[in-house]
Amino acid sequence: MPKNTVFKYLKCTKKTNLFFVFFVSLWFTQTTHAQENVIWATQSNNSSESMPVGGGDIGLNLWVEKGEVYFYLSKSGTFDENNTLLKLGRVKLKLCPNTFEGKTFKQELILKDGYAQISGSNGKLNIQIKVWVDVFNPIIHLEVKSNEKVTSEVSYESWRFEDRITKGKENNQNSYKWAPQGVVKTAKDEIAFKDNGVQFYHQNKAETVFDVAVKQQGLEDRKTDLFNPLKNLIFGGFMQGDNMVAAGNYTGIYLNTPFKGWTLKSKSPSRTQNITISLNTNKATTVADWGKGILSKTNSNQKTSIKWWNDYWKKSFIYINANDEAANQSSKNYQLFRYMLGCNAFGRYPTKFNGGLFTYDPQLTDSTLKYTPDFRNWGGGTHTAQNQRLVYWPMLKSGDFDMMKPQFDFYLDLLKNAEIRTEVSWGHKGASFTEQLENFGLPNPAEYGWKRPADFNKGMEYNAWLEYEWDTVLEFCMMILETERYNGQKIEKYLPLIESSLQFFKEHYTYLAKQRGAKALDADGHLVLYPGSGAETYKMAYNSTSTIAALKTVLERLIEQPNLSQNKKAEWAEMLKTIPAISFREFNGKPTIAPAKLWERINNTESPQLYPVYPWGIYGIGKPGLDTAINTFKYDADVLKFRSHVGWKQDNIFAARLGLTDDAAKLTTGKLKDSGRRFPAFWGPGFDWTPDHNWGGSGMIGLQEMLMQVDGKKIYLFPAWPKDWNVHFKLHAPYQTTVEVELKNGKIESLKVLPESRKADVVNMIR
Repeated sequence: MPKNTVFKYLKCTKKTNLFFVFFVSLWFTQTTHAQENVIWATQSNNSSESMPVGGGDIGLNLWVEKGEVYFYLSKSGTFDENNTLLKLGRVKLKLCPNTFEGKTFKQELILKDGYAQISGSNGKLNIQIKVWVDVFNPIIHLEVKSNEKVTSEVSYESWRFEDRITKGKENNQNSYKWAPQGVVKTAKDEIAFKDNGVQFYHQNKAETVFDVAVKQQGLEDRKTDLFNPLKNLIFGGFMQGDNMVAAGNYTGIYLNTPFKGWTLKSKSPSRTQNITISLNTNKATTVADWGKGILSKTNSNQKTSIKWWNDYWKKSFIYINANDEAANQSSKNYQLFRYMLGCNAFGRYPTKFNGGLFTYDPQLTDSTLKYTPDFRNWGGGTHTAQNQRLVYWPMLKSGDFDMMKPQFDFYLDLLKNAEIRTEVSWGHKGASFTEQLENFGLPNPAEYGWKRPADFNKGMEYNAWLEYEWDTVLEFCMMILETERYNGQKIEKYLPLIESSLQFFKEHYTYLAKQRGAKALDADGHLVLYPGSGAETYKMAYNSTSTIAALKTVLERLIEQPNLSQNKKAEWAEMLKTIPAISFREFNGKPTIAPAKLWERINNTESPQLYPVYPWGIYGIGKPGLDTAINTFKYDADVLKFRSHVGWKQDNIFAARLGLTDDAAKLTTGKLKDSGRRFPAFWGPGFDWTPDHNWGGSGMIGLQEMLMQVDGKKIYLFPAWPKDWNVHFKLHAPYQTTVEVELKNGKIESLKVLPESRKADVVNMIR
């Protein structure tokens, strides 16, 4: 907590809270650290001033507005017919008499235990509300306690009480985007009182955007072979409360969105009230079958959830205590964003880069977008790999290996579809994963292009940004391989994914070469990687550097796999020999890494010429060619022009990997400083949406790389760290190693490496 926040809190709270303020302020003067809770002493104006709360695969946006408690419900995998990631509604809690009409108010996110608490007093009436989500069961709990009897009303509110036609930019929330083929509508949910509670669910219609994309992309003959995650999908839940009964409906408008409410009311006033919302997302042919998956509240126990959160925070942390307030904010917001990631620890689907589970009413991000809370820019079921990777790379050093599984399984589920589209389009083997990929493995239909030349190959996206960008899947392949190296994860089931992704490059660029002439390889025996792409920026590239670095690094690591047969190792070793060398160019007479050998045009503002630095680690601390990589960062005109800390920009990571302390510190604190919104880690929209998770992820990576870098068995401490930033951190390194360090006044005061044998591999670079 920044010092000025502590003092502000001290002024607006009663004497009974002074101990808490003193306790948190100890963080600035002692080396022991407490989790830094977020505390608000006033109510919120709207949903943009909400607080994230969650667990398992559920996220809530919690706020108190005009004396009433609200939260949005979000859960992993709630994709409708159009592939919008729908929210599951909004809950409102109203108490009578209303304590929140008094002068004392407090809303607190208790990070250590993973839940939120709201309290207030009005005269002699004191009320405390605990809001928590069961990490292991999809159940949300509201627990009300008061010193006097109160009447509770809890309402389920939905803007999907009727069909809603989506037009214009509103379709950016779904897979049709700017190119709907006819009328697009969000179908209504089914909502009704049942058994003294409220049941609500969305059941996908028979035809979905999956069917539209399959037809568009010439795959109807193989439709029955394709994985379809939208078919028979039902999601929703059941809300109930102890001694509560149905109390009628009402209608209203929140911001610009009409809604309908279903209210439950306590039979009689009480000093305690327990309310639960049980959620379920599942494939079922009948609603009755789906309903069997709604768990009873008796399945829930907060102690196990608290233990999970306690262990989560012990696993990894970064605490900074510096005179530089931007540095202190960076570590505080690093922790807050890691909390947000932890809320989808066990999701069926990966955390979305464009808002995760914590989006809110869109007009509060962009006043022109007066749409429902279901809106997020860049779609719901659409997977933009260049962005997603930045959400998941930091989980290696934070030791959150189990949380990476949903992202890996996403690709594994789509492997067959990606192989089928390759076979149909080009007649060869290998998995072709495009950028802007749907959750059923085909290119997004709008990005794929509806207005295409009649003879344009069906496997290609007709899109100036995305054409020939195949290599992003290789970063996820590398992550999989890294989890084995870091934590000894069993990765055998993912090897077919890695091998098929590599096979595509071998077969596809051989295929293209033979379309042009008789030879499959160039004069040096290398693949001709043309046409290709350097991220979305260097288009129609010949031997793109990002692709070369990816293929070389993944192949080298795959060959080391002990579970691979000798024949397979030999096969991939032969392919490795065919990977061309990285190209170079000069600026100011200094050699730099080129983005490709040649390219036709620049289409975006990424710097893939530095991808050999990160994520691929070909250049870096203690490695040959570091000066050339530094020249690229300092002198490449495109790199300089594109440099920024906003959104998915990676410049802070590049600087850290190159040991450029001042640049790394400036760019990383620029990323991780307070967002300007009430919740400090709700960054964005940047290039995407709020809260921008690839903004937060790239900030996390930068801070980690400033503190610790690894190369083989070497562990470099403080390769890009300002020596006047006191810090206590615990991060993970390869070979099931943890490193915990306390740095004070430029000197290491404590170093704990487990196993202890790995201490010999540590190199202290503080200077």
